[in-house]
Formats: sequence, C-alpha cells, structure tokens
Amino acid sequence: MVADVKLAIVYYSATGTVHAMARRLREAAEKAGAEVRLRQVAELAPPEAIASNAAWSQHFDSTKDEPRATADDVVWADAVLFGTPTRYGNVASQLKQFLDTLGPQWARGQLADKAYAGFTASQTAHGGQESTLLALYHTIYHFGGVVVAPGYTDPLKFADGNPYGVSHVTGGSNDAPLTEVQLAALDHLARRIVTVAGRLRA
Repeated sequence: MVADVKLAIVYYSATGTVHAMARRLREAAEKAGAEVRLRQVAELAPPEAIASNAAWSQHFDSTKDEPRATADDVVWADAVLFGTPTRYGNVASQLKQFLDTLGPQWARGQLADKAYAGFTASQTAHGGQESTLLALYHTIYHFGGVVVAPGYTDPLKFADGNPYGVSHVTGGSNDAPLTEVQLAALDHLARRIVTVAGRLRA
C-alpha cells in the first residue's frame, strides 16, 4: 500500500457507465491507500437533449447533487484519472471544457509532474476508445504531466486489451454492465497510478 497519495478522479458520464467505472476506481484506489476525490464535471448539454434520452435524464437526476470538479481538485492531487465517454472518437465536450478552464493552473506549473491516466466507454467495440484516450493525453503532455498508461504490465491486460487506459463497450442497449474483465482492469489501473504517484512524490 502507498499511504498518503492524493488521487482525483475527474470524469463526465451521460448515462452512468463512466460513473460506474469511476466509482470502481475510487474503491480500488482507497484499498491501495490513497485519499480520493471523486468529481464529475458540470453538464453542458441543453435540457431538451438530456430529456430525449431516458437513461441520460435518469443519471442526470440521480447525480445532480454530487460534488462537481474544480481546478483545486487537480491542483490538490498527486495523481489524476480522467474519464469520458467517446464522442466521435474524441473527449466529450463536458470534460474538454473543464480541461480548457485549467489555463491559470497550467501557467503557474501546478499541473506538472503528476501522474495521469484515462478511462472511457463507447457503444461499439471500435467506437473510438483508443483515439479518445490518445486525444486526452495530448492535454497531459501540455500540462507536463506523466502519463501512466497501464500498458501490458499485468497479464490481465491481455484480456481487456487496452494498453492506453481502461475502456468498456456498452453495446446497443447502452447499459451493458461492467464485467469482471473491466473491473480487474480498473483495479489494476488504480493500483498502478497510486504506486507510480507515490514514487514520483518521493
């Protein structure tokens, strides 16, 4: 266990899949000894768009009172996990907008030398998961952050198959639950980033 590592899990979730992934990451990171802040970024979509999708509307209502991400959450952390659904092979606008507000902290060097990684979900198996994570990491490079991708650092990564982060395919019903494969990959990502962040801080 790596005591006293501070981890921020900052994510956007429309229908709840990325939210479930974020909660699993929190559990695993706390077991690894980290202090964790779980923060969802603000919703930007208009009410009529949210209302057009029952799962989106339900998730919005069920999480509307949860704490929202602020720049301080990223500054506070030794490590940050960013989560986003894929949007046309890219980061969802809600998370991207949050990242774009971090200019003052970036200018002061407050985002550098931290451990970062990402997680995502898409409806289809080739729905842009890898390109979404790679696009996310472009921002981390500008931060001066250390990308702590899982790679194939554990045999379980050959089951989930994503060396760039952790990803999940929701399927046509958009509500396929996380399987043991994704849960194991999330646990590994959490342990890995806590361990590496502890080494960086030391």
